[in-house]
Amino acid sequence: MDLITIVLFVIGLVLLIAGAELLVRGASQLAGAAGIPPLIIGLTVVAFGTSAPEFAVSAQSALAGQADIAMGNVVGSNIFNVLFILGVSALIIPLVVQRQLVRLDVPLMIGAAMLLGLLSLDGQVSRVDGLILFALLIGYIAFQVRQGLRDTSSTPDATKTNGQPQGAKQLSINIGLIIVGLAMLVVGSGWLVDGAVAIARTLGLSELIIGLTIIAAGTSLPEVAASIIAALRGERDIAVGNVVGSNLFNILGILGLTAVIAPSGVSVAPAALAFDIPVMIAVMLACLPIFFTEHRIARWEGGLFLTYYIAYTAYLVLAATNHDALPVFSSMMMTFVLPLTVITLVVLGVRAFMQQRPQTTAKV
Repeated sequence: MDLITIVLFVIGLVLLIAGAELLVRGASQLAGAAGIPPLIIGLTVVAFGTSAPEFAVSAQSALAGQADIAMGNVVGSNIFNVLFILGVSALIIPLVVQRQLVRLDVPLMIGAAMLLGLLSLDGQVSRVDGLILFALLIGYIAFQVRQGLRDTSSTPDATKTNGQPQGAKQLSINIGLIIVGLAMLVVGSGWLVDGAVAIARTLGLSELIIGLTIIAAGTSLPEVAASIIAALRGERDIAVGNVVGSNLFNILGILGLTAVIAPSGVSVAPAALAFDIPVMIAVMLACLPIFFTEHRIARWEGGLFLTYYIAYTAYLVLAATNHDALPVFSSMMMTFVLPLTVITLVVLGVRAFMQQRPQTTAKV
C-alpha cells in the first residue's frame, strides 16, 4: 500500500461527503418549495440524499466484483445509523419520536431488514430479489409524498421556500447542486472503494470487515452531520426520520438497485448471514420499545446505543485479527450484557404498552 492509495482513499471520502452535502441541500430546497413537511423531508429527501454515498460505493463494488464490500457497506451503515448516530444525537439532546415513525416507518424498517434476511438465505440477493426490494421502495416513496402533500394541501404558501416564491434562477441553482453532487459521489466512490480494497489486503482483513467498519462509517458521515445538526437546531423530526429513512433506502434502494445492475446479483458471505444481518435485525427491533417509551429517545438510551456500537466494532476487530481476548469478550457479551439488555427492552416495551392502554380504553 503506497501513499497514493491512502491519498485517493481520503480524497474519495471527502468527495463523497461534499457531494452528499450539495445533493441534500439542493434536493431539500426543492422539496421545501413543494410544501413537504420536515418529517417527510427527513424520511425521504434528506435520508435518501445522505444515503447516496452508500449507493455509489455499493454499486461500484458490485460492478467491480467486490460483493462483500457492497453487502457489508449496507449492513454496517444500518447498524451505524441506529447505534452511533441516534446514540450521539440523543446524548446531545433527547430526541422526540413522532407517532407515525413508531406506527409505520419503524415497523417497515424492521420488515425490510427481515425480508433481506429471508432473501439472503440462499447466499445471494438476485436480480429478481433486487427488483422486489426496489419496487417496495417506490411504493414507500409514493405513499410518503402523497401523505405529505395531503397534509399541506390546505396551506396557501405551499409553493414557497422560506416565505419566498422559488424563481427560475433558484430552481436552476438547486438542480445544479444536485448534478454536481451526484458527479462528486460517482468519482469519490470509485477512489474510496479502490483504496479500501488495497488497505484491506495490506492489513490482512477481509473485504466484508472493511465494508462493515471503515466504509460503513465513512459513507454514513453525511447522516452523522445531518442528524446532529438537525438535533442541535431543534429539528428532531429530521434527526430521527433521517436515520429511519436512510435504513429503509439502504436495504430497498441501494441493495435493490445494486443487485439489479450487478452481473450476477449480490452474493452474501456466510459470516454476514450468520452474524451481521441478524445483528442488524436485532438493532432495529430494539428501536420499537425504546421509541414507544413516551415517544422519545432519552440520553441514557442514546448512551446504551453508543455503547453497543463500540462493543460491536470491538468484536469485529477481535474476530478479524483472531485476538486472544475474543473468547473472554464473547463470553461476557453472551452471559451478562445481552441478557441484561433483553430484560431492559422487555421492561420498556411493557411499560410503553401499559402507558398506551389507558388512552385506548378511554377512547373506547
